[in-house]
Amino acid sequence: MSDDCNRTPFWQRQPLLPRGIQEVLRTRIEAALADPEDRQVLVWPTILGAPGLRAAHAGGLPEPLLLDHAARILGALGQHDPALAWNTHLSAWPDTAERGPEGWRPSPSWGAWGPLVSLRCGWQLAALTPLPLGDRYPLACGVSLFNHGLFHECHDALEPLWVQASGELKERLQGLILLAAGYHHLQMHNRSGMVAVWEEALTRLRACGGTVPTPWGEVRAEAALDLTAQRLDHGQRTDDDADDDAGFGPLWALARPTWELA
Repeated sequence: MSDDCNRTPFWQRQPLLPRGIQEVLRTRIEAALADPEDRQVLVWPTILGAPGLRAAHAGGLPEPLLLDHAARILGALGQHDPALAWNTHLSAWPDTAERGPEGWRPSPSWGAWGPLVSLRCGWQLAALTPLPLGDRYPLACGVSLFNHGLFHECHDALEPLWVQASGELKERLQGLILLAAGYHHLQMHNRSGMVAVWEEALTRLRACGGTVPTPWGEVRAEAALDLTAQRLDHGQRTDDDADDDAGFGPLWALARPTWELA
């Protein structure tokens, strides 16, 4: 696990996002998960919504500066023509930006959520950029997103594999998906949802000891399983009317779970 994972900003309670912002994030991560080439769609929201750049360029980010910021990120993805990438992106994703008097601004529909869109897309990029491509990519995405604290996106990465699987593999993949879903509920401080999915996840994953062999590699989640069992025990003993400090404080105090892909 990289040092970036250890500094994830998402290992804490998260806000409930407006439906429009959820859609912005959903469509882009789904594209990036479906095709590694489309990881590029995450680059532009990351830059345009960055608070520092917005404050320094209230009239819009000049296009040469936008392309300069994008060049390094795109280079890590194997794309070395930022101007072409930007024009292609605008054609496919016109809701990303609008022209201001001095350059490009993020879509006005993002409103005050622009910095969070930037942060989440940037963290998704951090999770997806170094991954192996080919058949291992979808599973590697799920593991890396989980380790970066992006539990909702982890679910999105693993679900297509689960849909296509059968038998014991389908059962174990569903266990991993439910484990991630429970941590998403923890981020939203939804105790009942958290407890319900973790109960089912542990039932499915304990049968294999938390080690899930797949055609694309083996996911080792034994330590995560133990940490989740501790959290589940606390959640089952907590009343719904308990305040956040009592109900969720001990859950955040435990170590953050991670998976290993071998």
